[in-house]
Amino acid sequence: MKKLLISFLLAGMGFHASAQRNQAGTPALIPLPVQTSWRADSFQLDAHTALIADAALSDLLNTSIREELGYTLQATGEKRIVFTVDTLSGLPPEGYRLHIDATGVQLTAYSTDGIVHGMATLQQLWHKGKGNVLVLPGTDITDYPRFAYRGMHLDVGRHFFSVDYIKKLIDQLALYKINNFHWHLTDDQGWRIEIKKYPKLQSIAAWRDQTMIGHKKELPHRFDGKKYGGYYTQEQVKEVVAYAAARHINVIPEIEMPGHALAALSAYPELGCTKGPYKAAQFWGVFDDVFCAGNDSTFTFLQDVLDEVIALFPSSYIHLGGDECPKVRWKECPACQQRMKSQHLQNENELQSYFVKRISQYIQSKGRKVIGWDEILEGGLAPGATVMSWRGVEGAVEAAKQQQYVIMTPEDELYFDHYQSLYPEEPVAAGGYTPLSEVYNYDPLHAAGDTALLPYISGIQGQMWSEYLPTTTQADYMIFPRMLALAERAWSPQGTRDYPQFLQRVQQQLPLLQKHNISPSNAWNEITYRQEQLEHGAMSISLHTAATNAVIRYTTDGSAPGPNSNVYTGLIRISRNTTVRAALFEGQVKRYREFQQSFLVNKATGAAISLKEPPNTKYNGNATTLVNGIAGTHRFNDGQWLGFSKRDLDAVIDLGAAQPLKLVATNILNYHWQRMWAPAMLEFQYSLDGVHFLPLAKTKIFIINGINPVRMQVKPVKARYVRIIAKNAGVIPAKEYGAGGNSMMLLDEIIIN
Repeated sequence: MKKLLISFLLAGMGFHASAQRNQAGTPALIPLPVQTSWRADSFQLDAHTALIADAALSDLLNTSIREELGYTLQATGEKRIVFTVDTLSGLPPEGYRLHIDATGVQLTAYSTDGIVHGMATLQQLWHKGKGNVLVLPGTDITDYPRFAYRGMHLDVGRHFFSVDYIKKLIDQLALYKINNFHWHLTDDQGWRIEIKKYPKLQSIAAWRDQTMIGHKKELPHRFDGKKYGGYYTQEQVKEVVAYAAARHINVIPEIEMPGHALAALSAYPELGCTKGPYKAAQFWGVFDDVFCAGNDSTFTFLQDVLDEVIALFPSSYIHLGGDECPKVRWKECPACQQRMKSQHLQNENELQSYFVKRISQYIQSKGRKVIGWDEILEGGLAPGATVMSWRGVEGAVEAAKQQQYVIMTPEDELYFDHYQSLYPEEPVAAGGYTPLSEVYNYDPLHAAGDTALLPYISGIQGQMWSEYLPTTTQADYMIFPRMLALAERAWSPQGTRDYPQFLQRVQQQLPLLQKHNISPSNAWNEITYRQEQLEHGAMSISLHTAATNAVIRYTTDGSAPGPNSNVYTGLIRISRNTTVRAALFEGQVKRYREFQQSFLVNKATGAAISLKEPPNTKYNGNATTLVNGIAGTHRFNDGQWLGFSKRDLDAVIDLGAAQPLKLVATNILNYHWQRMWAPAMLEFQYSLDGVHFLPLAKTKIFIINGINPVRMQVKPVKARYVRIIAKNAGVIPAKEYGAGGNSMMLLDEIIIN
């Protein structure tokens, strides 16, 4: 936090991001430094260049130079690269100054942390020149981070990643000045770290019988029938930790508790409330079986595990999870109920707080600090614990008000397992929609609202959950380039916010990523659309792309766009059912994936609509969403669905004048494995005056897992007003996923003809 405050102070003294805007030939640095100035001269790094630095830093830079040139630098030579650590430099702890001219390179920093960050800048600056040399542009850079904590997370519990892949990711964290790697080592689907005292964690908990194919929302669930798993030996863990430490990256281990424990329970069933038998989960979700909070052997086990973990990881932080812990088993467990009674706990939330506090005290007794997801606030936050706020800003605000530190990890903006494109060709992902622009535009200080809480925001972190990451190729696709946007938000000054210019730098960074065998997503260049105008019976849309060297060509007759199709120049007006198809062309060559979107126009489109009560879930668009002529997709991440929990839909549409009706329709989403349930009843009514309504059509039948297109022919009537009532299904019944919780009812486009 001291680093964070120093950064704020320096910013207040007049240090600001350079005004340079990536003119032709200007290096495309990410994250953008605080201050830069460029000159016409350059430095030629060759075999005669001396590297003056301590051995560890020399080895680190020489590793990169060897990859580029095939040789390393020695301590003597005609030209010099000099690294200097100077605590009197006036820089904050991770700050650095870099001076490059034709005679050499001088890198000065407050600490070796700053030297490593300056080396990352060098790697982004240099390019191969003639004669097997590296050319570095003449520059003066002053740089330091906005936030002290800059993190990236990887879940290896759902899918296992090799040590080599972990090292490759760590290299990228260093290159983009991210200083914490959060290693999510245990979950329901697998235990991934060797614990010598409990060998069954390796022989049983590290493996599952098979793995789900496709998305968990699809029924019936399908499986590959193949045993899956793996774990890191303690020697491998030491290897990764040392590799990261050499690059000045802290590795934070996460051992999940008290929930997400099925894999551990499969090996040691006596630690669960029902005593099993248990199996490591073969699919994704939140499961009722958790560690028994009433059993002292649970705490003995976890303390033993933590002893071995703490011995392996020098990190001051130990992450204990704490998220998504159902209380179903605790409510039925005599031992847990006895624990509540003996500890004078009022409810199961307080039992979770007892659990977290007991483990936190143990971790703190070992001289370490505790981090947990924001559920550790439930029932009372353990003193000294840092909260990772993932469900929004509320957890962060609550923790900060208690003067506890917060790391912002919001799922809507910083979960990289979300889709980054709405195109149907996009590979299956967890859900949500987090394009590159949303990551880049996220600002944790603005989100916190109350400026008095800002000193308690330590930084930000990106999350990469691995349910739908069966390969390293897919992992790279989901992480990059969103991680670059995260890096800039975490490092660069708050005022550094120019998305088009950032995209130019991303484009110039692509060869560097490809050189490290990373194939990032290019979805940020694809065509998107926006509904600009909506009127009764018509609409206008605009098309957009970030691609700078391509033109948009489109059709509205359903045919595929070609090099001779219409060039998009302005709004496209739509007054009937239409499918717009568009593609990007560079000359005669088509680039990227084709855009396609259907638009519906009927008597309800653009009509006035009112809701008795607004939606009250994350699917909370305005009422017009139901009549905007755009149907939501089965991925429900496009902003077209309205969601209701513990309340009904009651909507009235004003058609403007009395007219004949023959059909009423809407779409209902029915995904029980997403806690989305169809209505108990859906009814349409009609009226001439908007006061007295008569029945028109009704149904209780919704049998499709997914989108239920309700289409009901009705007896011909004349009406000006149509009322739609959907009764919520209420509490999820026993033996269903999420039993006992509130179901969500999702509806979309209302059609009237």
